[in-house]
Amino acid sequence: MYKRLLDFIAYIDEMTKPEKLKNMTEQERSELKTQLLTQIQFFQHERLIHLIVTHMFAVITIVTLAAMIAFKTLPLLLLMVLEIGLLFPYIIHYYHLENGTQKLYTFYDRFIGRTFGELYNEEDRTQS
Repeated sequence: MYKRLLDFIAYIDEMTKPEKLKNMTEQERSELKTQLLTQIQFFQHERLIHLIVTHMFAVITIVTLAAMIAFKTLPLLLLMVLEIGLLFPYIIHYYHLENGTQKLYTFYDRFIGRTFGELYNEEDRTQS
């Protein structure tokens, strides 16, 4: 999923450059906008699912930790180590999905000709 997100970011970055947008017909702009919004929805859904999975896995890890402290058994310790080993990749994957989806929002802002947040440049600040 992360590779797909990176590929789409590279594609939409190229397509939303001001010189490209100026040369597009209204129909091409409409199709690109629809494609961008559809992909944003897909990645938002993926992000939500991974958020739920990551939280559930974190809760399971905490419950295992509590059981390990209470019962002090080797199998629970091994399970705890395994769960922590898997929790970090889940968090990293969610982090990439979150940041990639946020980046897609900035491309949408660029597409509609608005700037919010990190897309501000000196020209935008002087007009405020």
